[in-house]
Amino acid sequence: MPFAFASGLNLYATIAVLGLVQHFQLASLPPQFAPFGHPVVIGVALALYLVEFVADKIPWVDSVWDMAHTIVRPLGGAVVAITALGSPSAGMDALAGALGASVALASHLTKAGARAAANTSPEPFSNWLLSFAEDLVAIGLVYFATKHPVIALGITLLLLTLILVFATVVVRFVRRRFVRRREWAAGALPAGSLKV
Repeated sequence: MPFAFASGLNLYATIAVLGLVQHFQLASLPPQFAPFGHPVVIGVALALYLVEFVADKIPWVDSVWDMAHTIVRPLGGAVVAITALGSPSAGMDALAGALGASVALASHLTKAGARAAANTSPEPFSNWLLSFAEDLVAIGLVYFATKHPVIALGITLLLLTLILVFATVVVRFVRRRFVRRREWAAGALPAGSLKV
C-alpha cells in the first residue's frame, strides 16, 4: 500500500527509488523487486521523473500532466502492488492489483485536485511548494517502507483516512452550496443569504 500510494503521487520517483534501493542493496527487498534494480529501468524512471519534476512546477502544465497520468499512475500502483505481493496466486494478484490501483487513484486524485485548486492562485509559489511536498512524501514513503514496512503502512492508512475525511467535507460543502442556490433560485431564501 505505501508503494501504491506513492505511485499515485509520483510513479516515476517511486520506481526510481525502488530501483536504486534494489541496485545498491540499501535495504533487503524480496527477489521479485530485482527487475526494478536494472540500470535501464532506473535510467528511464529517473529521466521521466526529471520531466515530471519540471512539468509539475509550471501552473496548468501540471494539471495537463496529471490528467494524462490519471490512467498511468493507478496502473503503475497496481503493478507495484502485484510485484510486492510476489505472485502467490492469480486471485491474490487480482486483489493486490485492484487494491494498489485504488490506493494510487485516491492519492492521484487528491494530488490533481489540490494542484487544480492551486492553479487558480496567480502566484506560482503554492504550486512549487505542493510539488516539492508531493515529491518528498513519495520518495520518503517509498524509502521508509523499504526499511520499516509496518510503520509505512500505518502512515499510508492515516493519509488515506485524511483524504477520505477531506473528501467528505468537500462533498458536503458543495452539496450544501447547490441546495442553497436552488432554494435561492426558487425564492425561498433572501438574495444576501447565498454568500454564506
